[in-house]
Formats: sequence, C-alpha cells, structure tokens
Amino acid sequence: MNRVTAWHRRLVLEGPKSPGQWLLQSLLLPLGWLYGIIASVRVWLYRREVLSSYRAGVPVVSVGNLSVGGTGKTPMTDHLIRYFQNRGRKVAVVSRGYRGRVRDVAVVSAGDDPLLSPEICGDEPLLLARRNPGAVVLAAPRRSAGVRLAVERFGAQIVILDDGFQHLAVQRDLDIVLLDARCPMGNHRVLPAGLLREFPSALERGDLLVLTRSQGDEKFLFRHGKPLVRCRHAFDALAISLRGESIPLIHLADKKGVAFAGIADPEGFFASLTSAGLSLVNTVSFPDHAAYNEETLYHLEKVAGEADFLVTTEKDGVKLASDAFSLPCYQVSLKLDFFEPADLERALDSLIE
Repeated sequence: MNRVTAWHRRLVLEGPKSPGQWLLQSLLLPLGWLYGIIASVRVWLYRREVLSSYRAGVPVVSVGNLSVGGTGKTPMTDHLIRYFQNRGRKVAVVSRGYRGRVRDVAVVSAGDDPLLSPEICGDEPLLLARRNPGAVVLAAPRRSAGVRLAVERFGAQIVILDDGFQHLAVQRDLDIVLLDARCPMGNHRVLPAGLLREFPSALERGDLLVLTRSQGDEKFLFRHGKPLVRCRHAFDALAISLRGESIPLIHLADKKGVAFAGIADPEGFFASLTSAGLSLVNTVSFPDHAAYNEETLYHLEKVAGEADFLVTTEKDGVKLASDAFSLPCYQVSLKLDFFEPADLERALDSLIE
C-alpha cells in the first residue's frame, strides 16, 4: 500500500483531523455521490437491457466485493475451484488480469502447467493456476469473451468470475459478495469520499454475503434479507520456499524474519504472521500488485540485514525467481475457514444440481 492510498484510507475510516482534511472531505463528498449515481445508472441500464449482457450455457459464479481493498477474493475463488473440482466438475476461472498486458483473452492455464508470466497475465490468475492443476484459468479484460471461450473451447461446466460484482456484462447464477468483518462498509460513502465502489443498496444484487476476517459472532445490519456466511483467514501449515521446498510454518518461530508484501492489506498479513508465532524484526509494505525489480530486491536484501529468512505472500511469491535472494525466502498461502460451511455448500450444490 503506497503512502497516498494509506493516507486516504486513514482519512475516510478515521475521519478528518485538521481544517485541511475537513475541507478535502467536503470536496470529496459530491464526487462520491456523482460516482455512486453513475454506478447506479449503469446497473439500471443493464437491468432494463439497454446494455447487453452475456448468458453462458453453464452456471456462472461471481466473487466480488463492494469496497476497494483486500477482502479475500483470491482465497475465496481458490476455495470454490477446489469445491467444484472435488465434485467432479470442470472449472474455469475468468479474471481481469489486473496489472497484466492482456488485451483480449489470454490462456493462463489450459488445465495443466501455467503458460504465461505474471507480467503478462497478472499475479492473481497465475497464482490460481499454480494452486489448481486441472482448472482452466483465463485473463480477459472483457470478461464475456473469456467466459465464452471457457465454455466453447475448454468445455467448462462451472465458470467463476474473479472480482466480478461490478462486471455486469456477464450474467451470473450466484453472486457472492465479500465484506471485511472489521469494517464491512467503511464510512458508508462511495469513492473517493469513502471506500465503496457503489452505494450500500447495491448489496441487494448479491445472492450470498460472506464476512471475511470474522470472529464468528458479528452482526451485519445491511443483509437485505440475504444469507450471511462468516469465515476467517488462516495460513496453511506449510511454508514453501521460492525453490519449492516446504517447511512447517511453526519451524520458523525460533528464527528472526523479515516480512514483505505488495497486497491491499499488508499490515493485516504482518499481524497474522505474528499471531502465528513468527518473530518479525522488520516489515516492508509495497503497493498492491507490486512488481519486483532489481532495485526492490536489493532494498529487501539490505533491510533483511542479520535476519534468518524472508517471508511473503503466495501472491507476491509468484513474481519472484527462485534465486531472488541470498537468504531463504518463504511464501505462505491463505485459506478460508468457514463458521457456517453448510450454508455456503447449500448455495454451491444448488448450481451443481
């Protein structure tokens, strides 16, 4: 997270604390209303079929969120891929390929080894392809073209739209909306006055709400009659080095580590590592979807100093070469533990049936 993004997040979540910040907030409020109105008009045009949307011949599941920032879309998508594969379905994921260089549709994986680098397809599609052999992963800025290719060329039986809540050009059979339990609606205002991509009433479009980073007992007042599922983030028991060697995460607890991450919520990642028992002597935050060039790698080596190891997210790890550092560098992957798994499974099984 860069400084401007972090500063804006503090402003909208904690409120203005100086005359200059109060003035800025007053200027951002009408812009937020304008952004929200434009988003609402766009939804209205799709509902009235003024703007066309593509209907696939197979079930389509959208995973998205209402606010900007990391709510756990990639772990959720990963969970859905595994769920459907375990039930014998051929699964395809269609991602925008954020920060990649795809113009039309790119095949990240045809169900075997990944074919593209993160510079071309983006880090999240590559991560999903590596974690899920057998799944078709496509990067497509125009998602309807990706869904069509997944069905017609690869014979997908289930298609998952990664970050698809606002992408209405593809019709979906299940709309899953993720909300961070720590601050589900931010300050309830739309960008740039808040963190929401649409007005809170947009949740009415969702079919299933998922509270991530939950403690299991939160109440959410904006359900609009929608079923609610709670889950928490958890690390896999094994950390994987950039060379592919695995080690129990707990074995790093008696060593000194430096953590780094280029994700939407790096501080949350660092806090989770500490809670898992790791001793971090330093942490380094980068902007979301950060690229790692020679200068960045040199900076990390310098920061590491006398540390025993480096640790990062799996999303960052896919962008690093096996020999990127002289120190061991481990990547840890996130999974979601659900407090109400039966409610989620009921919704997913209805698609299979």
